[in-house]
Amino acid sequence: MTTDSRIPPDYSTVVVGTDGSDLAIPTVLRAARVAQRTDADLVLVSAWSQLGRREQAKSVASSGDTRASTVIGRAAANAALASAVALATEHGATVAAALMVRAEPAAALLETAAERGADLIIIGAAGQPSLAERLLGTVASELIVRAECDVLIVRPTRGQEIEVGRPESA
Repeated sequence: MTTDSRIPPDYSTVVVGTDGSDLAIPTVLRAARVAQRTDADLVLVSAWSQLGRREQAKSVASSGDTRASTVIGRAAANAALASAVALATEHGATVAAALMVRAEPAAALLETAAERGADLIIIGAAGQPSLAERLLGTVASELIVRAECDVLIVRPTRGQEIEVGRPESA
C-alpha cells in the first residue's frame, strides 16, 4: 500500500467556532460535512466574554442590571451554540461536544483544540479586516500562526452579503 502525500489526511476531531453571524451557517455546514465524511468527532465552540465598558454602560442603562453584560455575552453565545448544534445534527453530523468558552475567540478555539486533540479547526472569515484587525490581527491570522493542527477558513459564497460590523469569525 502506498501513501500519496497529495491526499488530504483523515481527521478524527474537528473543532468549529460559531458566533451566530451570517457566516456561521456555511461554516457549521462545512464542518458537519467534513466530520461526517471523515467519521470525525465534531466539537462546536462558542466564545463569549464580558462586554466592553461602553457596551456595559448601554446594557446597564437599558436593563438597570449591572450583571447584564455577563448575561448578554453568555446568552448570545448560548443561542449561537444551540443553533449550530441543531444545524449540524440536521445535516447528519454527530456532535461530540458543544462548548461555551469564556475567552476571546482565538484563545477559545486554540484551548479547545489542544484539550480535545483536534486535528482540524474550522472558522468563518469574511471581507476585508478593519484597521484594528490589521494592527492587532484577526482570529484567522492568530489561528494560522498558533494552531498545532490544520485550519480551514470558510469564505462567504459569491453574492452572500456580510454586514459591516458583524463578527468576522463564525
